Amino acid sequence: MIKIIDYKAGNAPSVMHAVKRLGISAEFARVPEDLQDATHIILPGVGSAKATMDSLNELEILDALKIAVIEREVKFLGICVGMQIMFEHSEEDDCDCLGWLKGRVVKFDSSKIRVPQMGWNEVRFTDCRESDYFYFVNSYYAKPNNKSDIWGITDYDGEFCSAVKRGNIYGTQFHAEKSGEAGLSLLKDFLLGGV
Repeated sequence: MIKIIDYKAGNAPSVMHAVKRLGISAEFARVPEDLQDATHIILPGVGSAKATMDSLNELEILDALKIAVIEREVKFLGICVGMQIMFEHSEEDDCDCLGWLKGRVVKFDSSKIRVPQMGWNEVRFTDCRESDYFYFVNSYYAKPNNKSDIWGITDYDGEFCSAVKRGNIYGTQFHAEKSGEAGLSLLKDFLLGGV
């Protein structure tokens, strides 16, 4: 069963709407037990890293999430802040995160460019997936320690990591659920085994 984690700092209904547009059934996960039968987990993200970590702590869902993703190797997709908290630390509110991927999250230089980045931008994937345009709203971006974890690259006053992939773990800095046909295609591939 596909589970979309529903927490107060996220935008789970928007992701659910996109999944339903694909004709795929999914359920919200709001308590730890909801993840026990998960085959795929999506963690949406809106807001700050600290607010997201605090919300997941309040749901008492972090241990169940680790068991599902790290131990059982359930396919996992983190979107926007949901991707950022997969790393060890975020500069945003000086927040320790999940640490599933080595690296940190840093802020764009607002003296050079408009922050947040808001709008459509190109993602060039490191595998055979074709480049396409996706919708971004982000002031921070991930800097993975392991270059092999980088799945997508985007240019915003220099290249930054806009998607990650390692084993069963995927993350997109962009909002796939708000990215039209390109976003729906990526979600479909994640859920049905195309990536």
